[in-house]
Amino acid sequence: MVKTFVLDTNVLIHEPTSIFSFADNVVAIPIIVVEELDNLKRVNDERGKAARTASRLIDELRSEGNLIQGVKMKNGGIFKVVIPEKIKIHEFLEKNADNMILATALTLQEKSEKVIFISKDINMRIKAQVLGLEVQDYEKSKVDFSTLYQGWREVNINADVVNKFYSEGSIALEGDFLENEFLILKSVANPKQTALARFHRGKVVKLSNSKAILWGVKSRNVQQTFAIESLLDDSIKLIAFIGIAGTGKTLLALAGGLVKVFDEEVYKKLLISRPVIPMGRDIGYLPGTKEEKLAPWMRAIYDNLEYLLSSSKKDFTGEDLASQIDWLYDTGKLEIEVLTYIRGRSIPRQFIVVDEAQNLTPHEIKTIISRAGEGTKIVLTGDPYQIDNPYLDASSNGLTYTIEKFKGQEVFATITFIKSERSPLAQLAAEIL
Repeated sequence: MVKTFVLDTNVLIHEPTSIFSFADNVVAIPIIVVEELDNLKRVNDERGKAARTASRLIDELRSEGNLIQGVKMKNGGIFKVVIPEKIKIHEFLEKNADNMILATALTLQEKSEKVIFISKDINMRIKAQVLGLEVQDYEKSKVDFSTLYQGWREVNINADVVNKFYSEGSIALEGDFLENEFLILKSVANPKQTALARFHRGKVVKLSNSKAILWGVKSRNVQQTFAIESLLDDSIKLIAFIGIAGTGKTLLALAGGLVKVFDEEVYKKLLISRPVIPMGRDIGYLPGTKEEKLAPWMRAIYDNLEYLLSSSKKDFTGEDLASQIDWLYDTGKLEIEVLTYIRGRSIPRQFIVVDEAQNLTPHEIKTIISRAGEGTKIVLTGDPYQIDNPYLDASSNGLTYTIEKFKGQEVFATITFIKSERSPLAQLAAEIL
């Protein structure tokens, strides 16, 4: 039986090409969705870009046929735009855009069509089900967070194999290991006899930077050691750090960038960014220059830079920490930018840190990574348990989606941090609150 999938506006913003994701069924959007796309198209952020992309795709279909009657798509499905009819049972719904969308779905259902309402909005899904509609989240870009690839694991082996690893520097191990997966090798006879390793090009090899200190910061646990290894390896171009608050994700990412840009000069610039998602996404209502507007949202970045400068004991100017941070900016090698303005750029030979990446959609993450020019390295950091975007969760955000899609790629590594190192209080809060 052919199904009719009615899409909410937020589905098109989440993924503009979602209209082609329902095989040979009918995809319908209420006319009010087109109106909402029109209202969003002028917004200067990823929502605006997604709205414009969705509108262009719909217009391309319009040029091929009548949207009211339905246009045949290349995947065999039918796309149409629907105007709700005034049915008495629905009149109370016709008060706002969300309810008009629901009224449209109910109108189609009245015609004995097999209707499934698709929305990223939790409350819309609740209302739709209460009104008698079959409801689904848009799950094409969802992953099973409970089984998400951690980037490291423990492996029990014989003591003589551990000894051989130490003496030769690499061993061959049977197993379903992925490229750049980090390993804790443990002796079966003596669990205290361990070795840290990485699976690389078919072999289990020693870490090259296990004792490295990044601007005064050294590893406090195994996961941080793995993180430092990935940061300092220039062959790894994309890194994802996941962990609870205080695990050192952002601090290590910034420290690695400072080493690579200011000390080793492998990259010409350290570009730091994070999504601006307070009560809304726009930063235009704050007074001052762009830098002054960004300051409240980038405070965590500044705090980490101050810590790294004080820990490194580097003396660039002989003045206070604020002056030294200003000096970093003045060199032109450090830039803090809001993600909105990264779109459209080509960014070669830069070390990019994207903090709070769990608040980005898979489409937004794709936009960022596709900006990477020749020789660029990107580090994504975030905590999927602390998502501020109302249409994302631990399974549908861009950070976890990227990990699922990139795992096993030669240019990719990920680390899931499990221990907070900020303070005993922070660790306790992360565990029990």
